[in-house]
Parts: sequence; structure tokens; C-alpha cells
Amino acid sequence: MSIHQFSGQSGINSGTLSRILSGQQPIAMNHLERITKAMDLPEDHFYSLYVDECFYFSSPNWRRLRPFLVRSAELGRLDCVEQVVQNLLENLVYAPMLFEVAEGLFREGLWQAAELLYKNVSVSEKYQNSERLALCQYRLFRIAIGDDQTKNLQAAHLFECYLDRLDEADQLDGLKHLGHVYGSMNRWHKMDEIAEKMQQLATIRYNLQRQSDRRESNEKKTEKPLYFYILYAQLIRSAVCKELGDYNSALDWVSLYMDGSWIQEDNEEVKRTMAQFQEWGTANRLLYQVLGGQHESLPEYVEYISHRPDEIFIALYNIILSANRYDWNVDYILERFASYIPYRKYSTEFGEYNRQIMLDQHTKFLAELAAYYLHDNRKEGIKFILQSLESSARINNESNVIKCVDLFGQHRNQADEEENQQYKVQIGVYL
Repeated sequence: MSIHQFSGQSGINSGTLSRILSGQQPIAMNHLERITKAMDLPEDHFYSLYVDECFYFSSPNWRRLRPFLVRSAELGRLDCVEQVVQNLLENLVYAPMLFEVAEGLFREGLWQAAELLYKNVSVSEKYQNSERLALCQYRLFRIAIGDDQTKNLQAAHLFECYLDRLDEADQLDGLKHLGHVYGSMNRWHKMDEIAEKMQQLATIRYNLQRQSDRRESNEKKTEKPLYFYILYAQLIRSAVCKELGDYNSALDWVSLYMDGSWIQEDNEEVKRTMAQFQEWGTANRLLYQVLGGQHESLPEYVEYISHRPDEIFIALYNIILSANRYDWNVDYILERFASYIPYRKYSTEFGEYNRQIMLDQHTKFLAELAAYYLHDNRKEGIKFILQSLESSARINNESNVIKCVDLFGQHRNQADEEENQQYKVQIGVYL
């Protein structure tokens, strides 16, 4: 095919095409895309060669490399992303530019590629006490959080060292995410410490904002309004008191987060936020009475949550806890809400419940459900032990594995041959 013919097929000027072929002009990213398309090849067919083109046959050019980095990330060519980053960071002047690309990829949900950039930029910044280094570590913490609790805890410990170097807006969001990790690990005192710090920081910032007639235009914004973090910290501290069995203190915190009279703003977002916290508070007041052994509050609690589908699983978990603690029969409640027992996602006004916390609660719920049925020597309890073991292995929850092993040992005589075999397989998976 002549240059003229290929020019028509690719849409590239024949003079430009001639200079590219003779090595007189570097190949721009849009030229590469057109050439590849005209040859009817996959878009990333020449990407590995293009890395060589950018570094070994011409000088690095950010106008070419930036779009190439982004498109490599979009197509999952992490090998090309890694090669470009390694070559560019031989000159540290590119670190801020790579960081900005990483931020864009992070916002777009391209977290694997963003992780490569953040890790490499972190290495280039490791001897500096910079906010950019802290931000890299914050993003790496967010990316690292998954279903494995042990890895989540390691990521939290690593990030916490950098927390105070962040802008206060990022600190608040970082504290929120740290609180979720420690909550999913049942580190209640650590969770309370994080919530207290969040409450103090958000209160100081909110009071300063109220005293100022206008916000600085360059002031970094938090994910949520500042009053949300104050209320959310109070909600967390209430939950910690509940987990520690201090229901009176938990109720005191409920009263605080249900009261939004101090909030200066008056708009629809404030109304939605307060409606959600008041709904949580109403449910939690009844819940804490149930957990405290007040059986007479159970029907009212059940009726309240029956109209709020996204609250039903959390309610079931706490009802089973109470039933096992006080020897209640709640069969009628389990039958009524049987469709909410399998794991599913739950949403609120502010988005989905934290996945790690919900997976942890669902794993423990299955173990409590097993204990509930086995208390009356009902064979279906064995099934829930096996389900809880499987979930425990998936999220690496050692304490729940131990609980399941104890339960199975006590009621092994109720398991048939197939269930005994499943039990051995599940234990083998965990070990």
C-alpha cells in the first residue's frame, strides 16, 4: 500500500506519515491510534513498542506520555504503565505530574494503575516530609482495603503513620475509613479513639467556618459537609459503647447525634442528613433496649425495622445476639425475614454500608444463628456453622473460626458424613 493510500485509510496527512516513517517526526498518540485502527489491529497492539519509541528513539515528551499512560490504564496494560513510570522517575521532576495522573485514575476507578503510580511516586518522595507522600499513602490504603481482615489491618497501621501529614479535609475522610477498618476487626477502643479524633477535628473546623463570613476559595473540601463528621463520630462512639455492653452511654450518644439544632446551615442536604441520623437513632434506642434484655421492646423494634429493608439484616444480627444471651425464641422473626439472611448489599442516604463491616457482621451472624439452632439440638445449625466457616476463611477472621470449631466440636454428633467432610475441607482451606 502506498503512503498516499494509507494516508486516506488512516486519516493522517501523507506528509506527516512520510516524516514518521522516515524517523523525522515522533509518533504522537493520536497517530498511533489511527495507524493501528487502519491496520485493523487491537488498539494496544503496538503499545510495548511505543514505550521504546518514547524513550529510546526520542526524548521523553509529557504531551505524548500522559495520554499514553491514561489509555494504557484504561486498557489494562499495566506493564506499559510500569515501564513508563520507571523510566520517567529517573528524573524526579516528573513526580508531581505522575501524581496528578494517579489522582485522575483513582477518581475514575482505575485503581490498579493508580496503585502503580502512587507506589512509585511514594518511593521518589520517601525522604521528604511532604503532603504528596502522605496522600499517596492514603490512596494506597484505600486501594488495599478488601475482604482479608489481616491485610486491612496492616494497611491501616501503615497509613496511620502518615495521617497527621494530610490536609485536615483528607484527615477527616481518612479517619472515617480507618474507623471502618478497626470496626470490622472488633478493635472497639481503637475505633473510639479514631472517632474521638474525628469529632474534635470536625468540631474545630466547623466552628472556624461558622466564625468566618466566607470560606477560602482554595480550601480543600471534605467528601461530606463538616457537620456530618461530627454526627458520624457520635454515631460510631454510640456503637462502640453498645459493643462494650454500656447501653446507657450508648443512649446518651444517640441523643447527641439525633439533635441537629446546632447546625448553622439550612438546606435540603441538612434535612436529608438529619432525617437519616434520626432514623438510625430511633432504631438504635429500641435496639439498645433489646440488647439490654427488655423483651417487651422486641415487637416494637421488629415492627419499626420491617418498614426499612436496608436495616433488617443488622437488626436480625442483634436480635439473634439477644436471643442467645437471654434464651428467647425468635423463630417467628427469622421466618418473617428469611430472605434477608443471605449476604447482600445494603444502602443508606449516604451510599452503601461499609462492605468490610457488613461481611464481618454476616460471618458472625451465621455463627450466632448456628448457636441459636443448636441450643435446641436442631440440625440446621450445622449448616450455618459450615457457612460461617467458609465466610471466616474468605475474610480471614480467626476469632470466628475458633468459635465455629468449638461449636462443631460440641455438636459433631448431629453432623452427617457429608457435613463432616465439608467441615474438614473448610478447616483445611483456612489452615
